[in-house]
Amino acid sequence: MPRFQYPCPGCRTTNSLHQQGCSFEGADWSAIEKAYTDLIAVLSDPDAAPLSEADLREVVHGEWSGLYKAALGVLRREGRVVEDDGELRLLTAAEYKEQVSEPDREPLRTIYEHGSVPGCHDNAVFAMIAWYEMVGLSWAETKENVIEWLRTSGAWDRGGFEESSPEELVESKRHVYEAGYGWKEKAQAAKRVIERHR
Repeated sequence: MPRFQYPCPGCRTTNSLHQQGCSFEGADWSAIEKAYTDLIAVLSDPDAAPLSEADLREVVHGEWSGLYKAALGVLRREGRVVEDDGELRLLTAAEYKEQVSEPDREPLRTIYEHGSVPGCHDNAVFAMIAWYEMVGLSWAETKENVIEWLRTSGAWDRGGFEESSPEELVESKRHVYEAGYGWKEKAQAAKRVIERHR
């Protein structure tokens, strides 16, 4: 099941150590969490009428600030809140999982769509695992998605892996998930190799 950590809307840290120059540096951490939980509580209420952003501001009227606006921006950018015909909607866990299972940001989109090729397997698998960890999927969900991607993209059939199965390969990269490494650098390196093979 996808999880969420209330990142600082300014610098993305998930603790009280902000990056230098972050506009929310010095903000009480409980205020950051409260902004997210207030928004999520309102948007997840099954009995509430559909809300526009202006309606949402009214519901949290005494609390709305730049912090709330920034937190809503994070929820939108991460695809947890979508806007349909001017109305905001919090995706269910299942909807969110389905949405993030097919990466749509470059360079991951290229890796996902074309699959890995010899010469970039390590970077591509690393990037895919790091992506699924970053978007909040569990290890079991990450493993399932990466194994499926290896098979359906044709990457496994292209060969060049030392491991005897996709399952063994993904399990050997579990440390990437557990350490929470970023995906961009490895994804960019893998995309360059994939594009040379196209």
